Amino acid sequence: MPNELLILQHVELFSPLSLPGGAVLVNRIAKASMEENLAAAGQVPDHRLRKLYRAWGSGGAGLLLTGNVMVDARAVTGPAGVVLDERSPLAPFASWARAARAGGAQVWMQLNHPGRQVRADQGGVAWSPSGIPIGGDFALPSTMSVADIRTLVRMFATSAARAAEAGFTGVQIHGAHGYLLSQFLSPLVNRRTDGWGGSVRARARLLLEVVRAVREALPAGVSVGVKLNTADFQRGGFGPDDALEVVALLGELPVDLLELSGGSAERPAMHGAGMSERTRSREAYFLDLAKEVVAAAPMPVMLTGGIRTRAGACEVLAAGVAVVGVATALAQRPTLPRDWERGNPGPAALSAPSAAKQAAVRWLLRRTAATGTTPSSVDPAAALRLDQRRRAGLLSRYREWLATR
Repeated sequence: MPNELLILQHVELFSPLSLPGGAVLVNRIAKASMEENLAAAGQVPDHRLRKLYRAWGSGGAGLLLTGNVMVDARAVTGPAGVVLDERSPLAPFASWARAARAGGAQVWMQLNHPGRQVRADQGGVAWSPSGIPIGGDFALPSTMSVADIRTLVRMFATSAARAAEAGFTGVQIHGAHGYLLSQFLSPLVNRRTDGWGGSVRARARLLLEVVRAVREALPAGVSVGVKLNTADFQRGGFGPDDALEVVALLGELPVDLLELSGGSAERPAMHGAGMSERTRSREAYFLDLAKEVVAAAPMPVMLTGGIRTRAGACEVLAAGVAVVGVATALAQRPTLPRDWERGNPGPAALSAPSAAKQAAVRWLLRRTAATGTTPSSVDPAAALRLDQRRRAGLLSRYREWLATR
């Protein structure tokens, strides 16, 4: 590649981006959301999340997206998930926001409800559009009433308002990866006939109402992002044509940044599962699927999934994407944006089956949060065994806490 082109791509990667709502990212690199599962007792952030996000904040990314924060204490993606609802103490969240913002990055809280993707042993509730189960270790879901849907919209708005009060500069609404808002988008999971299901517009109604309610709950200047699947990779499910229609509908609302990803608990494509070695090795798993969406989207687009090198990031920007989302590589090396800026390579790919890879990432995050330094290597199989043992203790703590709510 000619040196001139390399220089141009480098400049673009480290150029600022003004978002529609007025916020400015200092560069085009975002730390994408990862499920840290590091909540302290009471499902609140503590010194570990502060230390972890301070490391990422000083590492040079223009945008930090938190791991998914639950809007409903009764439904968490893991027993050490962070919860921000109307009863949560705000001081721990304010400390988290200050630590993350210390390096100058925009810091957005990702808000989520897992819906039917809740493990049965956690207790609580497992809401879904139509009561269709996943099976395995997941809870048997209940079909949401219209009153439940209205309650959910209020939950998102409440959590968003409290995130802004704590000092987060934006929120991201999680509408991907098979969680509740994504479940409503899927024709496989959403079989409703009451105005909340059927056509793409009707299936997107909940997501659109959540976006409107969140925007109304936030002060001017606080950003609103949405995370959306390009596809859920299930036959007859949510696909690229559906995504295009949903993006057009979102374009009618004040959305500052649209993140594209893919997959669900049943098909975890966001971790490279089910993809060819060629696709995984080339980075940017969802780039081909995303190109048409990027061309049509009226708002800036962020793409996440498998990006780990500066060359891979530049390839994504060359396709018209505004922001590159990096996850696993930033767990391996929190200083990655600074390294790219200096011309240093990224870390080697973390190759392992999906569950072990996720456990390895969580182990790296825990080590960074505990010590402030990141190990250079990890054994995914050992990390998975440790993860399973750790979960048992956390599960007991969460269930005891939930019983007091």
